[in-house]
Amino acid sequence: MRFTASTPVKRVALAAAIGVGLLTATGCGYINPQQTASPYAASDGIDANVGSLQLRNALIASSGKEGSSPTPSANASGRLLGSLYNTSSNDISVTMTTPGQSTVSLTVPSNGTIRLESDASPVDFAQVGGIPGSLVSVKVSDGSSTQDVQIPVLDGTLSQYRQYLPTPSSSASSSATSNSASSASSSASSSASSSATPSATASH
Repeated sequence: MRFTASTPVKRVALAAAIGVGLLTATGCGYINPQQTASPYAASDGIDANVGSLQLRNALIASSGKEGSSPTPSANASGRLLGSLYNTSSNDISVTMTTPGQSTVSLTVPSNGTIRLESDASPVDFAQVGGIPGSLVSVKVSDGSSTQDVQIPVLDGTLSQYRQYLPTPSSSASSSATSNSASSASSSASSSASSSATPSATASH
């Protein structure tokens, strides 16, 4: 009788101990939120919603180079990458303006998507307004709502973005070419004038 009576007690105690152990092992996962349950941008870009427009993984690829200068410049050009989603049943005209006062406009079709990496017409900003590694405040409008969106600027340090880097502005080289041509023209004019004067003197 003594053996029979103690057996259920031992079984209950063992079950209780196992239950406490399971609660202890799973307590952290049960109480703390799982990372996979929280939404986050799974790329180097950012996500933002502006009215009917959704920006996903948005970033600006820029070399930070202006002309032949090796120093990073906020006035360098840059290409917008990522995806634009129109959640409305109407086409929307989207405008984006950088701190460098460079504005681009494009139309996103109703319930449609534009993937900027594969778009035939790159969305390039003439002046980004920030150097690579910074965040620039881009004013984004869907025609009815306007919002300042902080978009990261990345250069070609990450190889996947190198192919999207706009070429540095050619204004400096164009200016150099123009000055060179002007100098050549002046030199030629001076040479011609110089050769004409001795000839005129000789005729006298």
